[in-house]
Amino acid sequence: MIRRPLRVLILEDRPEDAELALHELRRAGFDPAWRRVDDAAGFKSNLDPELDLILADYHQPQFDAVRALKLMKEAGLDIPFVIVSGAVGDDLAVAAVRQGAMDYVLKDRIGRLGTAVKNAIEQADLRRRQGLAQAALEHQALHDSLTDLPNRLMLRDELDRAIGRGTTVSLLLLDIDNFKEINDSFGHQVGDILLRQVGSRLRERLDVASMVARLGGDEFAILLPGADAERASRVARGVLQALEGPFLSEEHALEITASIGIASCPDHGSGAETLLQRADVAMYLAKRTGGGYAVYRPEDDPYDARRLTVRADLRRAIERREIVLYYQPQAALASGEVIGLEALARWHHADRGWVPPAEFIPVAEHMGLIKPLTAQVVEMAVRQSLVWQEAGITIPIAVNVSMRNLLDPRFPEVLEDVIGATGIEPGRLKLEITESAVMAEPARVLETMNRLRAGGLRFAIDDFGTGYSSLTYLQRLPVEEIKIDRTFVDQLATDSGSAAIVRATIELGGSLGLDVVAEGVEDAVTWQMLSRLGCTTAQGYLLSRPMPVAEVAGWIRGWPEKQRALTDTELAA
Repeated sequence: MIRRPLRVLILEDRPEDAELALHELRRAGFDPAWRRVDDAAGFKSNLDPELDLILADYHQPQFDAVRALKLMKEAGLDIPFVIVSGAVGDDLAVAAVRQGAMDYVLKDRIGRLGTAVKNAIEQADLRRRQGLAQAALEHQALHDSLTDLPNRLMLRDELDRAIGRGTTVSLLLLDIDNFKEINDSFGHQVGDILLRQVGSRLRERLDVASMVARLGGDEFAILLPGADAERASRVARGVLQALEGPFLSEEHALEITASIGIASCPDHGSGAETLLQRADVAMYLAKRTGGGYAVYRPEDDPYDARRLTVRADLRRAIERREIVLYYQPQAALASGEVIGLEALARWHHADRGWVPPAEFIPVAEHMGLIKPLTAQVVEMAVRQSLVWQEAGITIPIAVNVSMRNLLDPRFPEVLEDVIGATGIEPGRLKLEITESAVMAEPARVLETMNRLRAGGLRFAIDDFGTGYSSLTYLQRLPVEEIKIDRTFVDQLATDSGSAAIVRATIELGGSLGLDVVAEGVEDAVTWQMLSRLGCTTAQGYLLSRPMPVAEVAGWIRGWPEKQRALTDTELAA
Protein backbone atom coordinates (compact mmCIF):
# COMPACT_ATOMS: atom_id res chain seq x y z
CA MET A 1 0.00 0.00 0.00
CA ILE A 2 1.32 3.45 -0.92
CA ARG A 3 1.33 5.61 2.16
CA ARG A 4 0.38 9.28 2.07
CA PRO A 5 3.21 11.60 3.22
CA LEU A 6 2.26 13.64 6.27
CA ARG A 7 4.29 16.42 7.90
CA VAL A 8 3.38 16.44 11.59
CA LEU A 9 4.26 18.58 14.58
CA ILE A 10 3.52 16.78 17.87
CA LEU A 11 3.09 18.72 21.11
CA GLU A 12 3.56 15.99 23.72
CA ASP A 13 5.77 15.67 26.82
CA ARG A 14 5.66 11.84 26.80
CA PRO A 15 7.67 10.23 23.96
CA GLU A 16 5.82 6.93 24.35
CA ASP A 17 2.47 8.66 23.78
CA ALA A 18 3.87 10.33 20.68
CA GLU A 19 4.92 6.89 19.38
CA LEU A 20 1.40 5.56 19.96
CA ALA A 21 -0.04 8.43 17.91
CA LEU A 22 2.50 7.85 15.12
CA HIS A 23 1.64 4.14 15.11
CA GLU A 24 -2.04 4.97 14.56
CA LEU A 25 -1.19 7.39 11.76
CA ARG A 26 0.84 4.72 9.98
CA ARG A 27 -1.95 2.21 10.52
CA ALA A 28 -4.33 4.70 8.85
CA GLY A 29 -2.17 4.83 5.72
CA PHE A 30 0.03 7.84 6.46
CA ASP A 31 3.80 8.12 6.26
CA PRO A 32 4.54 10.74 8.93
CA ALA A 33 7.61 12.96 8.92
CA TRP A 34 7.45 14.37 12.43
CA ARG A 35 8.93 16.45 15.18
CA ARG A 36 8.00 16.36 18.85
CA VAL A 37 8.10 19.42 21.11
CA ASP A 38 6.93 20.00 24.67
CA ASP A 39 7.18 23.74 25.29
CA ALA A 40 6.27 27.10 23.74
CA ALA A 41 9.75 27.83 22.40
CA GLY A 42 9.94 24.50 20.61
CA PHE A 43 6.42 24.89 19.24
CA LYS A 44 7.12 28.40 17.92
CA SER A 45 10.39 27.43 16.28
CA ASN A 46 8.83 24.48 14.49
CA LEU A 47 5.64 26.17 13.26
CA ASP A 48 5.76 25.94 9.48
CA PRO A 49 3.15 26.73 6.80
CA GLU A 50 4.16 23.47 5.11
CA LEU A 51 2.89 21.38 8.03
CA ASP A 52 -0.03 19.06 7.24
CA LEU A 53 -1.07 18.40 10.84
CA ILE A 54 -0.56 19.40 14.47
CA LEU A 55 -1.27 16.88 17.25
CA ALA A 56 -1.36 18.42 20.72
CA ASP A 57 -1.80 17.09 24.25
CA TYR A 58 -4.40 19.20 26.03
CA HIS A 59 -2.71 19.12 29.44
CA GLN A 60 1.04 19.62 29.78
CA PRO A 61 3.11 20.96 32.67
CA GLN A 62 4.55 23.95 30.77
CA PHE A 63 2.48 24.45 27.64
CA ASP A 64 -0.97 23.23 26.63
CA ALA A 65 -3.02 22.83 23.45
CA VAL A 66 -5.08 26.00 23.89
CA ARG A 67 -1.95 28.17 24.07
CA ALA A 68 -0.57 26.32 21.06
CA LEU A 69 -3.76 27.08 19.12
CA LYS A 70 -3.42 30.74 20.00
CA LEU A 71 0.19 30.85 18.82
CA MET A 72 -0.76 29.17 15.54
CA LYS A 73 -3.54 31.72 14.90
CA GLU A 74 -1.25 34.64 15.81
CA ALA A 75 1.21 33.35 13.21
CA GLY A 76 -1.56 33.58 10.61
CA LEU A 77 -1.52 29.83 9.95
CA ASP A 78 -4.44 27.50 9.33
CA ILE A 79 -3.12 23.98 9.95
CA PRO A 80 -5.35 21.00 10.86
CA PHE A 81 -5.14 20.85 14.66
CA VAL A 82 -6.22 17.71 16.56
CA ILE A 83 -6.08 17.35 20.34
CA VAL A 84 -4.94 14.00 21.77
CA SER A 85 -5.28 13.88 25.53
CA GLY A 86 -5.60 11.45 28.38
CA ALA A 87 -8.32 13.37 30.13
CA VAL A 88 -10.34 16.28 28.78
CA GLY A 89 -13.92 17.07 29.67
CA ASP A 90 -16.56 17.71 27.06
CA ASP A 91 -16.76 21.40 28.00
CA LEU A 92 -13.00 21.88 27.54
CA ALA A 93 -13.00 19.91 24.30
CA VAL A 94 -15.88 21.93 22.85
CA ALA A 95 -14.16 25.17 23.90
CA ALA A 96 -10.98 24.05 22.12
CA VAL A 97 -12.91 23.20 18.96
CA ARG A 98 -14.52 26.65 19.03
CA GLN A 99 -11.04 28.17 19.21
CA GLY A 100 -9.90 26.33 16.10
CA ALA A 101 -9.18 22.69 16.92
CA MET A 102 -10.78 20.38 14.38
CA ASP A 103 -11.24 17.35 16.65
CA TYR A 104 -10.14 15.75 19.91
CA VAL A 105 -9.26 12.12 20.63
CA LEU A 106 -8.91 10.55 24.06
CA LYS A 107 -5.76 8.49 24.50
CA ASP A 108 -7.76 5.50 25.69
CA ARG A 109 -9.57 5.66 22.32
CA ILE A 110 -6.49 6.29 20.23
CA GLY A 111 -7.78 3.88 17.58
CA ARG A 112 -10.00 6.62 16.12
CA LEU A 113 -7.06 8.97 15.59
CA GLY A 114 -6.62 7.97 11.94
CA THR A 115 -10.26 8.75 11.14
CA ALA A 116 -10.09 12.05 13.03
CA VAL A 117 -6.96 13.10 11.14
CA LYS A 118 -8.41 12.19 7.75
CA ASN A 119 -11.53 14.23 8.51
CA ALA A 120 -9.46 17.18 9.74
CA ILE A 121 -7.31 17.17 6.61
CA GLU A 122 -10.37 16.93 4.35
CA GLN A 123 -12.02 19.84 6.17
CA ALA A 124 -8.84 21.93 5.89
CA ASP A 125 -8.53 21.11 2.20
CA LEU A 126 -12.15 22.09 1.55
CA ARG A 127 -11.66 25.33 3.49
CA ARG A 128 -8.49 26.07 1.52
CA ARG A 129 -10.20 25.43 -1.82
CA GLN A 130 -13.16 27.58 -0.80
CA GLY A 131 -10.75 30.32 0.26
CA LEU A 132 -8.94 30.18 -3.08
CA ALA A 133 -12.24 30.17 -4.94
CA GLN A 134 -13.51 33.11 -2.90
CA ALA A 135 -10.28 35.03 -3.54
CA ALA A 136 -10.56 34.31 -7.26
CA LEU A 137 -14.20 35.41 -7.33
CA GLU A 138 -13.41 38.56 -5.37
CA HIS A 139 -10.60 39.43 -7.78
CA GLN A 140 -12.89 38.78 -10.74
CA ALA A 141 -15.63 40.85 -9.14
CA LEU A 142 -13.31 43.86 -9.02
CA HIS A 143 -11.39 43.38 -12.28
CA ASP A 144 -12.22 43.33 -15.96
CA SER A 145 -11.88 39.79 -17.33
CA LEU A 146 -10.37 40.88 -20.65
CA THR A 147 -7.67 43.32 -19.51
CA ASP A 148 -7.40 42.45 -15.79
CA LEU A 149 -7.68 46.17 -15.07
CA PRO A 150 -9.95 47.37 -12.24
CA ASN A 151 -13.59 47.39 -13.34
CA ARG A 152 -16.41 49.86 -12.78
CA LEU A 153 -17.16 48.55 -9.28
CA MET A 154 -13.55 48.92 -8.10
CA LEU A 155 -13.27 52.35 -9.74
CA ARG A 156 -16.46 53.46 -7.99
CA ASP A 157 -15.16 52.28 -4.60
CA GLU A 158 -11.80 54.03 -5.08
CA LEU A 159 -13.51 57.19 -6.33
CA ASP A 160 -15.73 57.23 -3.23
CA ARG A 161 -12.65 56.89 -1.00
CA ALA A 162 -10.77 59.63 -2.84
CA ILE A 163 -13.71 62.02 -2.56
CA GLY A 164 -14.11 61.09 1.11
CA ARG A 165 -10.55 62.23 1.84
CA GLY A 166 -11.64 65.77 1.01
CA THR A 167 -8.94 66.45 -1.56
CA THR A 168 -9.19 67.42 -5.22
CA VAL A 169 -9.91 64.46 -7.51
CA SER A 170 -10.24 64.26 -11.27
CA LEU A 171 -11.87 61.56 -13.35
CA LEU A 172 -11.11 60.98 -17.03
CA LEU A 173 -13.37 58.84 -19.22
CA LEU A 174 -11.73 57.65 -22.44
CA ASP A 175 -13.59 56.16 -25.39
CA ILE A 176 -11.84 54.78 -28.49
CA ASP A 177 -13.16 56.48 -31.62
CA ASN A 178 -14.80 54.25 -34.24
CA PHE A 179 -13.95 51.06 -32.35
CA LYS A 180 -16.99 49.33 -33.84
CA GLU A 181 -15.42 49.66 -37.28
CA ILE A 182 -12.34 47.77 -36.07
CA ASN A 183 -14.50 44.93 -34.74
CA ASP A 184 -16.60 44.85 -37.91
CA SER A 185 -13.57 44.95 -40.22
CA PHE A 186 -11.11 42.66 -38.44
CA GLY A 187 -13.24 40.66 -35.98
CA HIS A 188 -13.73 40.69 -32.22
CA GLN A 189 -10.49 38.81 -31.54
CA VAL A 190 -8.44 41.63 -33.06
CA GLY A 191 -10.56 44.12 -31.14
CA ASP A 192 -9.94 42.29 -27.85
CA ILE A 193 -6.18 42.26 -28.44
CA LEU A 194 -6.31 46.00 -29.14
CA LEU A 195 -8.22 46.67 -25.90
CA ARG A 196 -5.61 44.76 -23.89
CA GLN A 197 -2.82 46.76 -25.49
CA VAL A 198 -4.60 50.06 -24.88
CA GLY A 199 -4.99 49.13 -21.22
CA SER A 200 -1.29 48.29 -20.93
CA ARG A 201 -0.23 51.50 -22.66
CA LEU A 202 -2.42 53.62 -20.37
CA ARG A 203 -1.03 51.90 -17.29
CA GLU A 204 2.56 52.46 -18.45
CA ARG A 205 1.90 56.14 -19.06
CA LEU A 206 0.57 56.94 -15.57
CA ASP A 207 2.15 56.94 -12.13
CA VAL A 208 1.33 54.36 -9.50
CA ALA A 209 -1.01 56.71 -7.61
CA SER A 210 -3.39 56.83 -10.57
CA MET A 211 -5.92 54.13 -11.36
CA VAL A 212 -6.72 52.88 -14.85
CA ALA A 213 -9.99 50.96 -15.16
CA ARG A 214 -11.97 49.43 -17.99
CA LEU A 215 -15.67 50.20 -17.73
CA GLY A 216 -16.76 47.95 -20.57
CA GLY A 217 -16.68 47.92 -24.35
CA ASP A 218 -14.09 50.41 -25.56
CA GLU A 219 -14.44 52.72 -22.55
CA PHE A 220 -11.68 53.26 -20.00
CA ALA A 221 -11.42 55.48 -16.93
CA ILE A 222 -8.45 57.17 -15.27
CA LEU A 223 -8.66 58.32 -11.65
CA LEU A 224 -6.22 61.07 -10.65
CA PRO A 225 -6.17 61.72 -6.87
CA GLY A 226 -5.00 65.22 -6.00
CA ALA A 227 -5.40 66.53 -9.56
CA ASP A 228 -7.50 69.52 -10.59
CA ALA A 229 -8.97 70.03 -14.05
CA GLU A 230 -5.86 71.82 -15.32
CA ARG A 231 -3.52 68.98 -14.34
CA ALA A 232 -6.05 66.42 -15.62
CA SER A 233 -6.00 68.21 -18.99
CA ARG A 234 -2.22 67.84 -19.16
CA VAL A 235 -2.56 64.14 -18.38
CA ALA A 236 -5.23 63.82 -21.09
CA ARG A 237 -2.94 65.38 -23.67
CA GLY A 238 -0.16 62.97 -22.67
CA VAL A 239 -2.50 59.99 -22.88
CA LEU A 240 -3.65 60.97 -26.38
CA GLN A 241 -0.02 61.25 -27.46
CA ALA A 242 0.72 57.83 -25.99
CA LEU A 243 -2.07 56.33 -28.10
CA GLU A 244 -0.73 57.77 -31.35
CA GLY A 245 1.74 54.96 -31.98
CA PRO A 246 0.42 51.94 -33.92
CA PHE A 247 -0.90 48.85 -32.17
CA LEU A 248 0.01 45.42 -33.53
CA SER A 249 -2.94 43.04 -33.40
CA GLU A 250 -3.03 39.77 -35.34
CA GLU A 251 -0.46 41.12 -37.82
CA HIS A 252 -2.52 44.28 -38.33
CA ALA A 253 -0.93 47.64 -37.52
CA LEU A 254 -3.84 49.64 -36.16
CA GLU A 255 -3.83 53.37 -35.53
CA ILE A 256 -6.52 54.78 -33.27
CA THR A 257 -7.75 58.03 -31.81
CA ALA A 258 -9.69 58.52 -28.61
CA SER A 259 -11.93 61.06 -26.93
CA ILE A 260 -11.53 61.96 -23.25
CA GLY A 261 -13.97 63.67 -20.90
CA ILE A 262 -12.80 65.27 -17.64
CA ALA A 263 -14.75 66.02 -14.48
CA SER A 264 -13.19 67.18 -11.21
CA CYS A 265 -14.25 67.23 -7.59
CA PRO A 266 -15.29 69.61 -6.10
CA ASP A 267 -15.63 71.86 -9.17
CA HIS A 268 -18.00 69.63 -11.13
CA GLY A 269 -19.61 67.57 -8.40
CA SER A 270 -19.01 66.01 -5.01
CA GLY A 271 -20.34 62.50 -5.62
CA ALA A 272 -18.95 59.54 -7.54
CA GLU A 273 -22.06 59.06 -9.68
CA THR A 274 -22.16 62.76 -10.55
CA LEU A 275 -18.51 62.77 -11.64
CA LEU A 276 -19.02 59.66 -13.76
CA GLN A 277 -22.04 61.17 -15.46
CA ARG A 278 -20.40 64.55 -16.06
CA ALA A 279 -17.14 63.05 -17.33
CA ASP A 280 -19.34 61.08 -19.73
CA VAL A 281 -21.00 64.30 -20.91
CA ALA A 282 -17.58 65.89 -21.49
CA MET A 283 -16.33 62.81 -23.34
CA TYR A 284 -19.22 62.93 -25.79
CA LEU A 285 -18.57 66.63 -26.29
CA ALA A 286 -14.92 65.82 -27.14
CA LYS A 287 -16.13 63.17 -29.57
CA ARG A 288 -18.57 65.55 -31.28
CA THR A 289 -16.07 68.39 -31.59
CA GLY A 290 -13.07 66.23 -32.43
CA GLY A 291 -10.97 68.10 -29.89
CA GLY A 292 -9.48 64.99 -28.30
CA TYR A 293 -10.51 65.94 -24.78
CA ALA A 294 -12.96 68.26 -23.04
CA VAL A 295 -13.56 69.46 -19.50
CA TYR A 296 -17.15 69.35 -18.24
CA ARG A 297 -19.20 72.56 -18.60
CA PRO A 298 -22.82 72.82 -17.40
CA GLU A 299 -23.93 74.52 -20.61
CA ASP A 300 -22.88 71.46 -22.64
CA ASP A 301 -24.91 69.01 -20.54
CA PRO A 302 -27.97 67.64 -22.36
CA TYR A 303 -28.10 64.63 -20.04
CA ASP A 304 -31.26 65.29 -18.09
CA ALA A 305 -33.28 66.40 -21.09
CA ARG A 306 -32.33 63.30 -23.06
CA ARG A 307 -33.21 60.96 -20.21
CA LEU A 308 -36.50 62.77 -19.64
CA THR A 309 -37.42 62.17 -23.28
CA VAL A 310 -36.68 58.46 -22.99
CA ARG A 311 -38.54 58.36 -19.70
CA ALA A 312 -41.63 60.00 -21.18
CA ASP A 313 -41.63 57.59 -24.13
CA LEU A 314 -41.08 54.60 -21.86
CA ARG A 315 -43.87 55.65 -19.52
CA ARG A 316 -46.27 55.79 -22.48
CA ALA A 317 -45.02 52.41 -23.69
CA ILE A 318 -45.77 50.86 -20.29
CA GLU A 319 -49.20 52.50 -20.13
CA ARG A 320 -50.05 51.31 -23.64
CA ARG A 321 -48.63 47.85 -22.90
CA GLU A 322 -46.15 48.14 -25.76
CA ILE A 323 -43.47 46.25 -23.81
CA VAL A 324 -43.29 42.65 -25.03
CA LEU A 325 -41.51 39.58 -23.70
CA TYR A 326 -39.00 37.40 -25.47
CA TYR A 327 -38.01 34.07 -23.94
CA GLN A 328 -34.67 32.27 -23.78
CA PRO A 329 -34.68 28.58 -22.80
CA GLN A 330 -32.53 26.75 -20.27
CA ALA A 331 -31.68 23.05 -20.50
CA ALA A 332 -30.29 20.52 -18.01
CA LEU A 333 -26.78 19.56 -19.07
CA ALA A 334 -27.13 16.02 -17.76
CA SER A 335 -30.36 15.11 -19.57
CA GLY A 336 -30.91 17.87 -22.12
CA GLU A 337 -34.41 18.46 -20.76
CA VAL A 338 -35.77 22.01 -21.08
CA ILE A 339 -36.21 23.10 -17.48
CA GLY A 340 -36.71 26.85 -17.64
CA LEU A 341 -37.41 29.98 -19.68
CA GLU A 342 -36.06 33.44 -18.91
CA ALA A 343 -38.47 36.26 -19.75
CA LEU A 344 -36.71 39.31 -21.23
CA ALA A 345 -38.38 42.70 -21.76
CA ARG A 346 -38.23 44.19 -25.25
CA TRP A 347 -39.44 47.62 -26.43
CA HIS A 348 -40.27 48.54 -30.02
CA HIS A 349 -40.43 52.33 -30.26
CA ALA A 350 -42.76 53.73 -32.91
CA ASP A 351 -40.07 56.04 -34.34
CA ARG A 352 -36.75 54.55 -33.19
CA GLY A 353 -37.52 50.86 -33.72
CA TRP A 354 -36.17 48.32 -31.23
CA VAL A 355 -34.66 50.09 -28.21
CA PRO A 356 -31.86 48.04 -26.57
CA PRO A 357 -32.62 46.91 -23.00
CA ALA A 358 -29.24 48.34 -21.98
CA GLU A 359 -30.66 51.75 -22.88
CA PHE A 360 -34.16 51.71 -21.41
CA ILE A 361 -33.68 49.51 -18.31
CA PRO A 362 -31.24 51.99 -16.64
CA VAL A 363 -33.66 54.82 -17.39
CA ALA A 364 -36.46 52.81 -15.80
CA GLU A 365 -34.33 52.08 -12.74
CA HIS A 366 -33.09 55.60 -12.15
CA MET A 367 -36.17 57.58 -13.12
CA GLY A 368 -38.93 55.82 -11.23
CA LEU A 369 -40.34 53.43 -13.84
CA ILE A 370 -38.83 50.11 -12.78
CA LYS A 371 -41.70 49.33 -10.42
CA PRO A 372 -44.52 49.51 -13.01
CA LEU A 373 -42.26 47.92 -15.63
CA THR A 374 -41.43 44.94 -13.40
CA ALA A 375 -45.06 44.52 -12.35
CA GLN A 376 -46.13 44.43 -15.99
CA VAL A 377 -43.38 41.98 -16.96
CA VAL A 378 -44.28 39.63 -14.09
CA GLU A 379 -47.97 39.72 -14.99
CA MET A 380 -47.29 39.03 -18.67
CA ALA A 381 -44.93 36.16 -17.85
CA VAL A 382 -47.41 34.58 -15.43
CA ARG A 383 -50.36 34.84 -17.81
CA GLN A 384 -48.29 33.42 -20.66
CA SER A 385 -47.23 30.55 -18.41
CA LEU A 386 -50.90 29.71 -17.85
CA VAL A 387 -51.54 29.76 -21.61
CA TRP A 388 -48.66 27.33 -22.14
CA GLN A 389 -49.95 25.18 -19.29
CA GLU A 390 -53.14 24.55 -21.24
CA ALA A 391 -50.93 23.33 -24.11
CA GLY A 392 -49.07 20.96 -21.79
CA ILE A 393 -45.99 23.16 -21.25
CA THR A 394 -45.33 23.62 -17.52
CA ILE A 395 -41.79 24.99 -17.56
CA PRO A 396 -40.90 27.55 -14.84
CA ILE A 397 -40.31 31.13 -15.98
CA ALA A 398 -37.62 33.45 -14.61
CA VAL A 399 -38.04 37.22 -14.42
CA ASN A 400 -35.30 39.76 -13.61
CA VAL A 401 -35.94 42.12 -10.71
CA SER A 402 -33.83 45.09 -9.66
CA MET A 403 -32.51 46.41 -6.38
CA ARG A 404 -35.25 49.02 -6.35
CA ASN A 405 -37.90 46.28 -6.52
CA LEU A 406 -36.35 44.44 -3.58
CA LEU A 407 -36.21 47.65 -1.52
CA ASP A 408 -39.84 48.51 -2.31
CA PRO A 409 -41.99 47.50 0.70
CA ARG A 410 -44.99 46.98 -1.64
CA PHE A 411 -43.17 44.65 -4.01
CA PRO A 412 -44.15 41.42 -2.20
CA GLU A 413 -47.80 42.53 -2.25
CA VAL A 414 -47.61 43.21 -6.00
CA LEU A 415 -46.37 39.67 -6.64
CA GLU A 416 -48.84 38.15 -4.22
CA ASP A 417 -51.69 40.00 -5.98
CA VAL A 418 -50.59 38.65 -9.38
CA ILE A 419 -50.35 35.11 -8.03
CA GLY A 420 -53.72 35.40 -6.31
CA ALA A 421 -55.43 36.85 -9.38
CA THR A 422 -54.08 34.23 -11.79
CA GLY A 423 -53.98 31.19 -9.51
CA ILE A 424 -50.54 30.16 -10.78
CA GLU A 425 -48.42 27.83 -8.66
CA PRO A 426 -45.81 30.20 -7.06
CA GLY A 427 -43.00 27.71 -7.66
CA ARG A 428 -43.43 28.24 -11.41
CA LEU A 429 -42.05 31.78 -11.04
CA LYS A 430 -38.36 32.44 -10.39
CA LEU A 431 -36.93 35.87 -9.59
CA GLU A 432 -33.41 36.64 -10.80
CA ILE A 433 -31.43 39.20 -8.81
CA THR A 434 -27.86 40.42 -9.21
CA GLU A 435 -25.10 40.28 -6.60
CA SER A 436 -24.96 44.08 -6.50
CA ALA A 437 -28.70 44.21 -5.74
CA VAL A 438 -28.24 41.74 -2.90
CA MET A 439 -25.42 43.73 -1.32
CA ALA A 440 -27.07 47.18 -1.67
CA GLU A 441 -28.95 46.93 1.63
CA PRO A 442 -28.54 43.32 2.77
CA ALA A 443 -30.93 43.37 5.73
CA ARG A 444 -33.90 44.81 3.79
CA VAL A 445 -33.23 42.67 0.75
CA LEU A 446 -33.03 39.53 2.86
CA GLU A 447 -36.32 40.39 4.59
CA THR A 448 -38.09 40.79 1.23
CA MET A 449 -36.56 37.61 -0.17
CA ASN A 450 -37.54 35.56 2.88
CA ARG A 451 -41.14 36.76 2.67
CA LEU A 452 -41.40 35.89 -1.01
CA ARG A 453 -39.65 32.54 -0.55
CA ALA A 454 -42.09 31.68 2.24
CA GLY A 455 -44.86 32.28 -0.31
CA GLY A 456 -43.36 29.71 -2.65
CA LEU A 457 -41.42 31.89 -5.10
CA ARG A 458 -37.89 30.87 -6.08
CA PHE A 459 -34.70 32.92 -6.42
CA ALA A 460 -31.54 32.87 -8.54
CA ILE A 461 -28.41 35.03 -8.30
CA ASP A 462 -27.79 36.45 -11.78
CA ASP A 463 -24.36 37.41 -13.23
CA PHE A 464 -22.59 35.63 -10.36
CA GLY A 465 -18.92 36.60 -10.15
CA THR A 466 -19.37 40.16 -11.44
CA GLY A 467 -20.52 41.59 -8.13
CA TYR A 468 -19.12 41.22 -4.63
CA SER A 469 -20.87 38.91 -2.21
CA SER A 470 -19.24 36.86 0.51
CA LEU A 471 -19.86 33.15 0.78
CA THR A 472 -21.06 33.67 4.34
CA TYR A 473 -23.81 36.04 3.20
CA LEU A 474 -24.66 33.92 0.18
CA GLN A 475 -25.37 30.98 2.49
CA ARG A 476 -28.03 33.06 4.27
CA LEU A 477 -29.97 33.89 1.13
CA PRO A 478 -33.01 31.77 0.18
CA VAL A 479 -31.66 31.10 -3.31
CA GLU A 480 -31.69 27.86 -5.27
CA GLU A 481 -29.48 28.82 -8.17
CA ILE A 482 -26.48 30.89 -9.21
CA LYS A 483 -25.90 31.95 -12.81
CA ILE A 484 -22.34 32.26 -14.07
CA ASP A 485 -21.94 35.42 -16.11
CA ARG A 486 -21.49 34.94 -19.85
CA THR A 487 -18.14 36.80 -19.86
CA PHE A 488 -16.57 33.81 -18.08
CA VAL A 489 -18.47 31.08 -19.94
CA ASP A 490 -17.69 32.60 -23.32
CA GLN A 491 -13.94 32.14 -22.73
CA LEU A 492 -14.15 28.79 -20.95
CA ALA A 493 -12.35 26.86 -23.68
CA THR A 494 -9.72 29.51 -24.47
CA ASP A 495 -8.81 31.34 -21.26
CA SER A 496 -7.40 29.56 -18.21
CA GLY A 497 -8.48 32.35 -15.86
CA SER A 498 -12.10 32.17 -16.99
CA ALA A 499 -12.00 28.37 -16.80
CA ALA A 500 -10.75 28.56 -13.21
CA ILE A 501 -13.57 30.94 -12.27
CA VAL A 502 -16.20 28.70 -13.87
CA ARG A 503 -14.78 25.59 -12.20
CA ALA A 504 -14.61 27.33 -8.80
CA THR A 505 -18.17 28.62 -9.11
CA ILE A 506 -19.52 25.18 -9.99
CA GLU A 507 -17.69 23.68 -7.01
CA LEU A 508 -18.94 26.42 -4.70
CA GLY A 509 -22.49 25.95 -5.92
CA GLY A 510 -22.25 22.24 -5.26
CA SER A 511 -20.86 22.75 -1.75
CA LEU A 512 -23.75 25.14 -0.97
CA GLY A 513 -26.38 22.85 -2.50
CA LEU A 514 -27.20 25.30 -5.30
CA ASP A 515 -27.90 24.64 -8.97
CA VAL A 516 -25.45 26.37 -11.31
CA VAL A 517 -26.60 27.86 -14.63
CA ALA A 518 -24.01 28.81 -17.25
CA GLU A 519 -25.09 31.79 -19.38
CA GLY A 520 -23.65 32.45 -22.81
CA VAL A 521 -23.29 28.84 -23.98
CA GLU A 522 -22.79 29.28 -27.69
CA ASP A 523 -21.12 26.09 -28.95
CA ALA A 524 -21.01 22.34 -28.39
CA VAL A 525 -17.46 22.43 -26.98
CA THR A 526 -18.56 24.72 -24.15
CA TRP A 527 -21.64 22.56 -23.51
CA GLN A 528 -19.46 19.45 -23.21
CA MET A 529 -16.88 21.13 -20.95
CA LEU A 530 -19.60 22.40 -18.63
CA SER A 531 -21.18 18.95 -18.52
CA ARG A 532 -17.86 17.38 -17.51
CA LEU A 533 -17.34 20.03 -14.83
CA GLY A 534 -20.70 19.12 -13.25
CA CYS A 535 -22.58 22.30 -14.16
CA THR A 536 -26.33 21.91 -13.78
CA THR A 537 -27.90 23.99 -16.55
CA ALA A 538 -27.00 25.76 -19.80
CA GLN A 539 -28.47 28.89 -21.36
CA GLY A 540 -27.31 30.67 -24.50
CA TYR A 541 -27.36 30.91 -28.27
CA LEU A 542 -26.44 27.23 -28.67
CA LEU A 543 -29.97 26.50 -27.47
CA SER A 544 -31.64 29.61 -28.85
CA ARG A 545 -31.52 33.37 -29.01
CA PRO A 546 -34.35 35.08 -27.08
CA MET A 547 -37.47 34.42 -29.14
CA PRO A 548 -40.97 35.87 -29.30
CA VAL A 549 -43.75 33.99 -27.59
CA ALA A 550 -45.14 32.61 -30.87
CA GLU A 551 -41.94 30.63 -31.50
CA VAL A 552 -41.48 29.03 -28.07
CA ALA A 553 -43.76 26.00 -28.39
CA GLY A 554 -42.29 25.06 -31.78
CA TRP A 555 -38.77 25.42 -30.45
CA ILE A 556 -39.56 23.14 -27.50
CA ARG A 557 -40.93 20.50 -29.88
CA GLY A 558 -37.79 20.68 -32.04
CA TRP A 559 -35.25 20.77 -29.22
CA PRO A 560 -34.94 16.99 -28.61
CA GLU A 561 -33.52 16.46 -32.11
CA LYS A 562 -30.90 19.18 -31.63
CA GLN A 563 -30.10 17.82 -28.17
CA ARG A 564 -29.51 14.35 -29.61
CA ALA A 565 -27.04 15.86 -32.06
CA LEU A 566 -25.18 17.41 -29.13
CA THR A 567 -25.07 14.05 -27.37
CA ASP A 568 -23.77 12.34 -30.51
CA THR A 569 -21.06 14.99 -30.86
CA GLU A 570 -20.01 14.46 -27.25
CA LEU A 571 -19.84 10.69 -27.67
CA ALA A 572 -17.77 11.09 -30.84
CA ALA A 573 -15.35 13.37 -28.97
